[in-house]
Amino acid sequence: MSERQTENSPPLGAMGPRSTALRSLAPDLSRGLMLLLIALVHASVFRSAWASAGGPGYAVSDPLSQVLSCLVTLFADDRGFALFAGLFGYGVAQIYLRSTAEGREWPVVRALLRRRGRWLMVIGLLHTVLLAFGDILSVYGLVALLFAGALRFTGRKLLTRAFTWLAVGTLVYSIGVPMLYQVVSGDGSVPTNPADDLIYRLGWPLMIPLVIGTTVFPFLIGIWAARRRLLDEPERHRAFLRKVAVLGIVGTALGGLPYALINTGVLGEASPLAYIGAYWLNLIASYAGGFGYAAVIALIAIRLGNRRGPVVTALAATGQRSMTCYLLQSVAWLGLGAPYLLGLGNTMSDLAALGTGVAVWVATVVIADVMRRRDIRGPAEVVYRRLTYGRAYATPKQRPEPATVGAA
Repeated sequence: MSERQTENSPPLGAMGPRSTALRSLAPDLSRGLMLLLIALVHASVFRSAWASAGGPGYAVSDPLSQVLSCLVTLFADDRGFALFAGLFGYGVAQIYLRSTAEGREWPVVRALLRRRGRWLMVIGLLHTVLLAFGDILSVYGLVALLFAGALRFTGRKLLTRAFTWLAVGTLVYSIGVPMLYQVVSGDGSVPTNPADDLIYRLGWPLMIPLVIGTTVFPFLIGIWAARRRLLDEPERHRAFLRKVAVLGIVGTALGGLPYALINTGVLGEASPLAYIGAYWLNLIASYAGGFGYAAVIALIAIRLGNRRGPVVTALAATGQRSMTCYLLQSVAWLGLGAPYLLGLGNTMSDLAALGTGVAVWVATVVIADVMRRRDIRGPAEVVYRRLTYGRAYATPKQRPEPATVGAA
């Protein structure tokens, strides 16, 4: 008997996402707002990368740029990534918990998760080739393939492995990425034509192993949180969520401050060791920020209850179509910033770049809400689910609401 089917398990083809009525607000709202953090960071990074001076980092040529760069570093840089990775783990755990509750055995569930992971890798690599350096979908696909077994860990083993990856994985990343980035970026010149830009983007897979080291920790914590239904039933965990919100946001600001001051030039030239140490501390602090934001959003969801105004509804629709909106952001950055297209990256101030990031995010929210009103699922989610579950889940009779990357 194959791994994909056992005698006592319902068939793999019978598995699918939950309908809109069964979805909790907090995870979708978190994903929708998380995309704003990603937009702010990417707007500044791409603006800097395509600026005529070239090179990584933020431009800090005046006091306003220093303040803006500092705020982005403290409250957005890597924080959206940490939140997204945690939500990915949360969603994978939801699939596992729901499937086992319905009587499916581990080989069947593992087959589904592996297929999801493989296709997510394919989508992510296509995203890299066609649109953007720095894709995270392929990273999540690999993590799902390599660490699906963590779904069966005991609570203690799960947390022990998670914090081991927090310490070791982030340190290796902090040391390795600056060196590897020099290899990938070559002489630091800005790609001025599609061919050179493609060659630059194809260097991203070299960095994926290091990025995995920063993804496993929030992925495992997301699994831990899903077991306790922290986002599905936030009202039961109100006191805990308040602590996470306060400590997370305060911790992310304090932990990120040394790197922010170095990155903006306030502290002058830093030694390589000091830079790596500050960057490592900022990376660890980013997880506190991501988890803190998730807790804040869960508390907001408690306050909202069953009330759904137009803004909340639109943000939830964005979260339900987060893969589509994430890819749309990359289309926008390529079209707006690439020197061989509109080339606005060469002329934007830091304030204009951040404003553009907000505008791009708002545009994706509007698009997602229009799709919701017209009962249209996100195109990326449709493709992903057809590849994962087959055509059965695209039929009008079943019409499941599109789940985001890692959603149940």
